[in-house]
Amino acid sequence: MNGRVVKTRTRRPYLSVWLIALGAAMWGLDAVFIVALQRHMSSTQIVFLEHLLLALFSIPVLIWKRHELKRLNVGDWIAVLFIAWGGSALASILFAVGLQHGNANVVLVLQKLQPVFAVLLAASVLKERVSRGYWLLLIAALIGAYLLTFGFGPVTGIGAAGRMVGALCALGAAMLWGGSTAMGKRLVGKVSFSTVTALRFAAALPFLFVIVECERPDWASLGVALTLWPVIANLLFQTIVPSLLSLLIYYKGLNGVKASHATIAELAFPATGLLLNWLVLHQTITAGQWVGFAVIWLAVFQMSRLPKDKMRSSMGGSIQASL
Repeated sequence: MNGRVVKTRTRRPYLSVWLIALGAAMWGLDAVFIVALQRHMSSTQIVFLEHLLLALFSIPVLIWKRHELKRLNVGDWIAVLFIAWGGSALASILFAVGLQHGNANVVLVLQKLQPVFAVLLAASVLKERVSRGYWLLLIAALIGAYLLTFGFGPVTGIGAAGRMVGALCALGAAMLWGGSTAMGKRLVGKVSFSTVTALRFAAALPFLFVIVECERPDWASLGVALTLWPVIANLLFQTIVPSLLSLLIYYKGLNGVKASHATIAELAFPATGLLLNWLVLHQTITAGQWVGFAVIWLAVFQMSRLPKDKMRSSMGGSIQASL
């Protein structure tokens, strides 16, 4: 019996790290499939249709675990709305718009800033204390974000406006996803992870419908697009793999893993994305942008090693999956 216990404890961290890497790698598939869908529909419509499909998961879960909803107070429901409207709806739209206007690699890698914003919001809203070292690392991460966007070249020039729009959208998405991590901490211990996930999908759906309606969409053209098997297959894959399955696998591995180890495993996210963007979208990044990526990752990695327990809890699960 003792032998089995020791064996499980020595293997589980490695298995957990691999699960985190697998879940993060699935998020790297996002850009290629979103760009393909944007030929047939708007970014908002893509996110709305994904959430419509995700309702097939969320509604049964909410019915099954409806007793857990009684534990939530007014503040908790505000947190749910922030996670759903901000982290699940607006962040996903900003991410897709960023891919449309900017370099897919830059938009992808800027999501590594999510834990930076998660800690910042936890400090300002949840009143968590952060180490002095955090502020230096925040400055370093922002410098890395600039280098990742523009490299060593000037801010002005051909394509600079598009890069700026793409980068700002990506940063907005990172802020909202990082903020969702901090707000989600309020719900820890009150409801299960599956319930929180179902709530974020379900609560985002009516909000997304209003946004889509405000765009005055051509529903006839959208209907024609949804008769194309490549579009249907893309939507189903995008919904099941990068959006839902990746999230479940990632959080399965996150339990019991140090934040610093998770940060390393999460490199599978940009690695997969950069490879696919190079192979499929033919997009590369310059030497200066590689330096920016390295600065961002080192800043986030060092942040995950800061001694504060609360800092670590904010870092854990920082990549919220681009839902």
